[in-house]
Amino acid sequence: MNEKKKLVLIDGNSVAYRAFFALHSQLERMKNKNGLHTNALYGFHNMIDNVLTKEKPTHILVAFDAGNTTFRHSYFEAYKAGRSKTPGEFSEQMPYLRDLLDGFGIKHYELKNFEADDIIGTLATQVDPTIYDVVVISGDRDLTQLAKENVRVDITVKGVSELKGHTIETIQEEMGISPLQIIDMKGLAGDASDNIPGVTKIGEKTALKLLKEYGSVEGIYENIDSLKKSKMKENLINEKEIALLSKKLATIDTEAPIEIKIDDLIFSGSHMEKLIAFYREMDFNSHLSKLDTSEYDAEQNNQKEEISYKIVSEITADMFNDDMALYVEMLEDNYHTSPIFCIGWGDDKQIYIAEPEIVFASEDFKSWASKAEAKKQVFDAKRTYVALKRQNIDITSINFDILLASYLLNTKDNSKDLSEVAIEHDYYEVSSDESVYGKGAKLAIPEEKSVTYDHIARKIKAIRVLSKQLNDNLEENEQTKLFNEMELPLSFILADMELTGVKVNDKRLMEMKEEFAIRLNDIEQRVYELAGEKFNLNSPKQLGVILFEKMGYPVIKKTKTGYSTAVDVLEQLREQAPIVEHILDYRQIAKIQSTYIEGLLKVIDKETGKIHTRYMQTVAQTGRLSSVDPNLQNIPIRLEEGRKIRQAFIPSHEGWKIFASDYSQIELRVLGHVSNDTLLKEAFIEGQDIHSSTAMRVFGIASPEEVSPEMRRRAKAVNFGIVYGISDYGLSQNLGISRKEAQQFIDTYFEKYPGVKTYMEDIVREAKDKGFVETLFQRRRYLPEINSRNFNLRSFAERIAINTPIQGSAADILKIAMIKMDKKLKELNMKATMLLQVHDELIFEVPEDEIEQLEALVVEVMEGAVELSVPLKVDSNSGKSWYEAK
Repeated sequence: MNEKKKLVLIDGNSVAYRAFFALHSQLERMKNKNGLHTNALYGFHNMIDNVLTKEKPTHILVAFDAGNTTFRHSYFEAYKAGRSKTPGEFSEQMPYLRDLLDGFGIKHYELKNFEADDIIGTLATQVDPTIYDVVVISGDRDLTQLAKENVRVDITVKGVSELKGHTIETIQEEMGISPLQIIDMKGLAGDASDNIPGVTKIGEKTALKLLKEYGSVEGIYENIDSLKKSKMKENLINEKEIALLSKKLATIDTEAPIEIKIDDLIFSGSHMEKLIAFYREMDFNSHLSKLDTSEYDAEQNNQKEEISYKIVSEITADMFNDDMALYVEMLEDNYHTSPIFCIGWGDDKQIYIAEPEIVFASEDFKSWASKAEAKKQVFDAKRTYVALKRQNIDITSINFDILLASYLLNTKDNSKDLSEVAIEHDYYEVSSDESVYGKGAKLAIPEEKSVTYDHIARKIKAIRVLSKQLNDNLEENEQTKLFNEMELPLSFILADMELTGVKVNDKRLMEMKEEFAIRLNDIEQRVYELAGEKFNLNSPKQLGVILFEKMGYPVIKKTKTGYSTAVDVLEQLREQAPIVEHILDYRQIAKIQSTYIEGLLKVIDKETGKIHTRYMQTVAQTGRLSSVDPNLQNIPIRLEEGRKIRQAFIPSHEGWKIFASDYSQIELRVLGHVSNDTLLKEAFIEGQDIHSSTAMRVFGIASPEEVSPEMRRRAKAVNFGIVYGISDYGLSQNLGISRKEAQQFIDTYFEKYPGVKTYMEDIVREAKDKGFVETLFQRRRYLPEINSRNFNLRSFAERIAINTPIQGSAADILKIAMIKMDKKLKELNMKATMLLQVHDELIFEVPEDEIEQLEALVVEVMEGAVELSVPLKVDSNSGKSWYEAK
């Protein structure tokens, strides 16, 4: 007999919602580079991955609800009424769930006026039970009514990582009824989650007792006279129509008019191209690293035309002219440590390639590199500049950077690989780096060096072709000034900052490591005292036993390995469990210890005693800078232990100080300028504390003295939330209040600051007309979903439209300030050096005798970087370390 086929049917909305809340504690951490929350997508992905591995389906479908209205509303208008509004942070992810499923090669389907349950029920019931075994997966126990001999219903237990199987046997054993009687139970007891009323005062236990005796709702009413006189009997008689209606509402339609057929659901594996694209868009790098993308990349880059080039063992002056492309080939991302293994240059007529030793020894190459009249086009000017500078080669007159130009033209195109940028602009003659060199452990130079040489030659040709094309595109977009006067000059300032590095006191880090170890031990002992015994504090399993079995605290969430002790769970226990405060402190300090103390110690240059972070100029769609290797912008400063890490950042010269200058509330000041709101501008012009000012208006308070710290905290959350287009749900989570209260705060804010509301409405309207928004300096962000018919996609795009001009303009202002500061420091021949850029802050090292001069210069340059309708304000401090300068 042939082995049976397996059909897996997944309730998409239900499982995705479970995934969202399973990773809810990670909500603000799990975003892609575009600001899209990804926790539901990530959790759903992992569930699908597990299901495919475990079940090995031959056929699979994910069913979705088609909308808020179904055929059930036609006979009970209040069906599912009273449910909480779906969080926008969840809704914005739903459209991308289809992209994930397309990548997995999984069919998805929805049917107007019907729920996902009805699609699943119809397919599960109509397939031939002798041919198909069916597995239904949902977070909704209603679907257990579908269990049959060939149908198992798996319901999520906690999150989506643990599923509990329901069969005819397990339902009978657990509840004492058959799967179909679950419908009758809902008819009697109702279901609050779906607003199914049921019969007054009949709960699940009473319903089960009645069903075991009478079989069904109809059976109860056939024998209603035999029931003893009671309030329950009276309710049953009076509410017969409600009971029958409730049963009807709870019944899954197994004859829905679906157009999809079983043969449409054949599962034949993932679509690599779509899955790779999805992983890259969502920044699911851990999943991407598990894929072999070489075949995909090879297919994307096949059929290349032949290209000619010269491999040279001796470099002569006649190989150069005043208009050429240059490419420095390195394998690794970190160009501060990666060796150069080939260098190529050329124009439209001839391309030359040489081994690095030959280039490093060539005076002709060095002369051309430093020649001001010789214009060079590159891919990634900062990388090229740093790589050559490390070899004592000065490169000047880079007049075009493909990576920067492509990023400005479409901020979503922030690839590191030239081939991906080329494809973005319809040029297909470059192979991807991965297809040539491999990746991960397989990363290596091919034995056939001709493959490498051909690859580099193609890159040089691509730079030449794309330089002309992208330059024209910049002019069309009126972004030439942005490119030439902001981004390109900034790349060299960032390069010098990277090369200079920042001195780190490794002894202080080691001291902190010991201090934190003592602090962690003290906390550990306190936890043991409160627990009454020793246990492994780093073991969630052991901690769960202590908290929920020994100490008897209420169980909030379970996982397949035991009790959940995730941060969100512990936060809920904080007030009633003194031990929890210590556990949370322990975890935070342990993370600082491992991630930052030990992490920083690993990346200190042994020769210079410095850390050389790399600035990412083409990642954030708003134009903000970020840093890696290490990420100095994420050093935690909310805890004192986190702030102490800055004690290790010190000047590199005796008698010097660290000097920090921070723009005060720059995004809110930009909001005041772009919204032209009278009260908001007035607050900044008069030098008011903006959060106290907002609190006064939102809470109706007459004077700043009456504003309590809690009021100011809430006003601050509203102020910054407005900038980011926060929803009532997001604000309620931030403040620990109800969504209704949060919405009242937002509504009151708009009443008091009508200019802000008008700006938001106008910028969304403009985005719908143009398809993009711009900063004050013509940095664009395209929003293809802004006119989408899909509400969730459109809403997310609207939120981005509101935020980008504000956050992007603030980032641009800081960049302008950096360029002007660098120029002034050089003009005045000052020794002070710009070391770091962290969010809205610039960090310098400066001789003590220049501190007053630098302080005055910072005020002049940073506060005067651009002219807005509200004043820019800079706060500055200095000290023996970065910590003291704050």
